[in-house]
Amino acid sequence: MGSLYLSRGRCILRQVFSGLPMMLQRPYSLGNDTSLLGVSAQLLRTQAFIEGRWVSAASTFPVLDPATGEEIVKVSDCGTKEAQDAVNAAYKAFHPWKSHTAKERSILLRKWFDLINQHKEDLAKLITAESGKPMKESVGEMTYSASFLEWFSEEARRVYGDIVAPPAKDRKILLLKQPVGVASIITPWNFPSAMITRKVGAALAVGCTVVVKPAEDTPLSALALAELSVQAGIPPGVFNVVPCSREKTPAVGELLCTDPLVAKISFTGSTATGKILLRHAAGTVKRVSMELGGHAPFIVFDSADVDKAVAGAMASKFRNSGQTCVCSNRFLVQSGIHDAFMEKLAKAMDAELKVGHGSEPTTTQGPLINTRAAEKVENQIADAVSLGAVIVRGGKRLEGSFMQPTLLSSVNTDMLCMREETFGPLIPVVKFNTEQEALAIANASPVGLAGYFYSRDISQIWRVAEQMEVGMVGVNEGLISTTEASFGGIKQSGLGREGSKYGIDEYLEIKYMCLGGLSL
Repeated sequence: MGSLYLSRGRCILRQVFSGLPMMLQRPYSLGNDTSLLGVSAQLLRTQAFIEGRWVSAASTFPVLDPATGEEIVKVSDCGTKEAQDAVNAAYKAFHPWKSHTAKERSILLRKWFDLINQHKEDLAKLITAESGKPMKESVGEMTYSASFLEWFSEEARRVYGDIVAPPAKDRKILLLKQPVGVASIITPWNFPSAMITRKVGAALAVGCTVVVKPAEDTPLSALALAELSVQAGIPPGVFNVVPCSREKTPAVGELLCTDPLVAKISFTGSTATGKILLRHAAGTVKRVSMELGGHAPFIVFDSADVDKAVAGAMASKFRNSGQTCVCSNRFLVQSGIHDAFMEKLAKAMDAELKVGHGSEPTTTQGPLINTRAAEKVENQIADAVSLGAVIVRGGKRLEGSFMQPTLLSSVNTDMLCMREETFGPLIPVVKFNTEQEALAIANASPVGLAGYFYSRDISQIWRVAEQMEVGMVGVNEGLISTTEASFGGIKQSGLGREGSKYGIDEYLEIKYMCLGGLSL
């Protein structure tokens, strides 16, 4: 497609389409071993996956390339019937699956992990095609995605209960941990593989079964995982996938959150949608995990290493073109270091960022997921400029859903970009004077997922880390997500934790057993 690149601080769009990849110029052919995406035809699935079978729905919906707006393929558009069938299949499979030993479940998850690694490149191509993510990042996501299955395959054998000292001599007290049951897994488009394995790995490890509803923009990654689950030997009904269009999502989502056979809901997405699902779940008092919106502050204190802060800002902001829930959104830079930081950050943006199609090897910034997302960023920039912000780099909407990576100075807290999550390549910078001022701005948000700050003052590091109202803090580090650490927020950023040794607890119930009448 046309080459999109940054030059001398300006992003220039070349209207040259002769290089458009052939996969985006003609429809798919699934008759050969390899599809036009260069992906194994086995992995390019377009039907729902229910009880170990590929199931067609009455209608289909298109999956689009965010870079071009062109159709990639049509996928089965599941409704409440298919969702109900999937719930029934998961419930039927739950009792035999939980009866497997922890070691048996561990072995199957490990096989699934191995298969994902074997097909990493193909799976990454699917992510790039349906989400627009640069290929290098898609490969990185697949490594991250696989790591959750590896981690939870190991944690499956470490689900321990307790033996508690009793108050009387004629009894023993045991606390048992047991799987909650069927889990509805509702996932976003920005990490279409990793957000599934982070939830499903924990659920399957302890003996739960799942119904996955992937985002309508990115169902192909979920269906490819389903194919590999079959190859790994995961029994029918344990892992089910019901893709659906935006139009059918409300009805399908409601069923998955209200059906009495469902015991658990795990959702990653916006705070507004999370509140709707919580209301649905309340009717049957289901267990819920919610990883919701963020609005991460990124604070640079006078004591910071400016070069490291700039590198951290680039990594934290521009990964996936700013479309991650832990992306830095509100940049607060202390007055003594502000000008040096801005100059170096602008130069780094010029040197390191290249906008283009995700399949192009030199691309670092792909498209936003759709034109609505680009319009949101565009509106935030226009609002900021109208209130006095200065565009230092970028600032313009490009073709389709592409946005110029943008740096703004002279930003204040009244601007829209400081009050709502961006989900795009925009850095608004506020200058502050004192630590207390920075913390007040950082904490003045109803959400609290992640936060970042740079400082070389050890006392300040302890003070700020403890006072930041977020679930995750990056100190002198812009990339903090890892399988081994807990992931989740406070305030309206959600409930519960994923990953780490704590993620598995979200799918377990504790049962108290009193064994009495003993002669001891």
